[in-house]
Amino acid sequence: MKKLYEKNELTFALVWIAIYVIGTSLAETLNETIGAFKLVSAVFHMALAAGLFLWVRRNGLAEKYGLFLPRYRLARAWFFIPLILVCVYKLVFSPALRYSAGESILFVISMLGVGFLEELIFRGFLFRAIEKENLTRAIIISSVTFGIGHIVNLLNGQDFGETICQIVFAVFVGFALVILFHKGKSLVPCIVFHGVFNALSIIANDEALNSALGGPVLANVIMIAASAALLGGYSIWNWKHLEG
Repeated sequence: MKKLYEKNELTFALVWIAIYVIGTSLAETLNETIGAFKLVSAVFHMALAAGLFLWVRRNGLAEKYGLFLPRYRLARAWFFIPLILVCVYKLVFSPALRYSAGESILFVISMLGVGFLEELIFRGFLFRAIEKENLTRAIIISSVTFGIGHIVNLLNGQDFGETICQIVFAVFVGFALVILFHKGKSLVPCIVFHGVFNALSIIANDEALNSALGGPVLANVIMIAASAALLGGYSIWNWKHLEG
């Protein structure tokens, strides 16, 4: 992988996107085949995350890809509030644990691994590879590619309409996170947000949310519109004021 990275960073990023997407899909298929819930996914995501983390550190790329704690003052941590709000909405509509204790642990482990991998691959590898040539293009491609990557959920049996809404939402999230990474330099806040957001799905009560907001279609429209406004404003603020 070192030779591929040195030859062409964009190809390197695309290869890792393919490995991640195909590997995740195969892991989900194996979960169903052997009836092991998220066991295969948890092992795959954490093993891949550990391997990539060690590869980045061993090759002296931690600074480039933001694998260090934020260097801005903690007194300014209030500006993470929009990300917190996007996370905690799942706690508002009658949250309930969806799985057994063992299944919940596997789910959380898998989702934390996904948070790290998707941030490093899309916000790290892909964004940095394109940023050298054109910053605007890098921001757009990183955000849109991240959103479209969720189409893999269709292969895992997810509803088409739900997947489209997920893709649109992911594009807005991807845009906010790539701006946060670009301006703040550290990828750690993006990784933490992404991992926590995914993990909280374990207690999300979609039926209660849909009922409260007038049905699944209207609920998706409202949540996407609210997230777009919140994250859009957050991104603009970060672009103007945040420096790592």
